[in-house]
Amino acid sequence: MQKTKTTSKIIKPQHAEILKAVDPQHKNALTVREPQKGLSLRLRELYEYHELIYFLIWRDLKVRYKQTALGVAWAVLQPFMTMVVFTIFFGNLAKVPSDGLPYPVFSFAALLPWQLFANSFTNASNSLVNNYDLITKVYFPRIILPCSSIIAGLVDFCIAFLVLLAMIFYYGIIPSAAILALPLFILLAMATALAVSLWLSALNVQYRDVRHLIPFLTQIWLFLTPIAYPSSLVPEKWRFLYGLNPMAGVVEGFRWALLGQSNGSWPLVIVSSIMVVCLLIGGLLYFRRMERTFADVI
Repeated sequence: MQKTKTTSKIIKPQHAEILKAVDPQHKNALTVREPQKGLSLRLRELYEYHELIYFLIWRDLKVRYKQTALGVAWAVLQPFMTMVVFTIFFGNLAKVPSDGLPYPVFSFAALLPWQLFANSFTNASNSLVNNYDLITKVYFPRIILPCSSIIAGLVDFCIAFLVLLAMIFYYGIIPSAAILALPLFILLAMATALAVSLWLSALNVQYRDVRHLIPFLTQIWLFLTPIAYPSSLVPEKWRFLYGLNPMAGVVEGFRWALLGQSNGSWPLVIVSSIMVVCLLIGGLLYFRRMERTFADVI
């Protein structure tokens, strides 16, 4: 049987359309998309590729818990065991104040948004390098990779949140109407993770030192955020600078919405929110500017 030899050519999109019109059998032509110039964010592409986002989220979740004995229970065990350690050393031994709340609830309510941020930001910052084979073969908006990593982290958060609700009712705390604002602070935590990961994922393509810097940065950031202690311990004159840490506002807002404790931290929340918006806009513009070089450098 005689085999027909086929060839592939790399051509531009407009040329591909012409070839298909003239020669319908030109099925093996590859389409090369030239990177667009300018700093357009092209956010509409996220919707056009929503099926790819769904596939990447599903793949991340399957890989994360594949061949684990405890499965999704790790989503609860990690923050819960950290809460136990914080309660023993900071709550019982160091006698760190907790704004009149039981220390386990006080720390666990802060650990959940922190875990959402830390896991999302770590996975998203490495998402481009971890998917280098995908980036070098096909075109798709690269921003989909960090976005899908962050959305996948939301599943773990929802599972652990059920444990937090059980602890709140165990200690007899009744959430007020402020709980309706809780989704806003969850979105703020995800926006913070996206903002930071856009910067670091693009830098990670150029400099692999970023991969080694991320765990160290996460540890330092943990203790700069009011998780094991209340933000009221920070002197009033330093509150503005403290609010430049976006996660400080996220944690304080999360506690207020769920536990009803604000302690006059609204200026801090406002400063943190403004900081997130600035980081996110800057990160989007920087990521879009560097995106055209990813396939060549990675």
